[in-house]
Amino acid sequence: MEKSTDREIRERLVSRGASSLSDAELLSIILGEGTSYSAIDTALRLLETYNGSLTTMTRASIARLRMTEGIGIKRAALLAATFELAKRLRMQETAIPTVIRTKEDVTALLGPHMACLPHEEMWALYLTSANGIIEKARISQGGVTSMTVDYKLIVKRAIEVLASSIIIVHNHPSGVAALSAEDISVTRRISDAAALFDIPLIDHIIITDGQSYSFRQHALIQ
Repeated sequence: MEKSTDREIRERLVSRGASSLSDAELLSIILGEGTSYSAIDTALRLLETYNGSLTTMTRASIARLRMTEGIGIKRAALLAATFELAKRLRMQETAIPTVIRTKEDVTALLGPHMACLPHEEMWALYLTSANGIIEKARISQGGVTSMTVDYKLIVKRAIEVLASSIIIVHNHPSGVAALSAEDISVTRRISDAAALFDIPLIDHIIITDGQSYSFRQHALIQ
């Protein structure tokens, strides 16, 4: 099948709509025509760099995007801005719960932000006695595989906002929601510290792109 030109792709977008275009063709619209390569050729190279995964591409830094031949600082910035707008749109379209009843409420609240992060973050949800959200706060940020968690600060903030319970949430950039030995250890330390002030840790949820893991559902938190 003969490859469409940049002009033909633009005309098809106008006449048939964006949904009629492939991933590479949509990327070519964003990239625009370059001086050395057509937009569609650059888009195809870009997709090949990330094995066809748009999710992986959205996690790439501007410096990493620029490593693909034909992607300069301007095109990399356009891509980064487009990915960020898409993430913000997803967050706005998600129904944001004000009361936490299930694991799905937590993933709806924090998943749009955390699922595609290239590094680990941990957040705490401080809840009322009726599981209403008093505050959500990022409590730690680390690298690709680990982070440092100060459980004393987590409990200190719970006392300050008069929280009746806590849920902690963190992401796995690897895309695998399975827990690690460190996850279990951190959970135990936070739970034990909070229990000293009669503030139960009611769940620890791991979020990835499309998956989640609840300590409570797997009877690791009672």
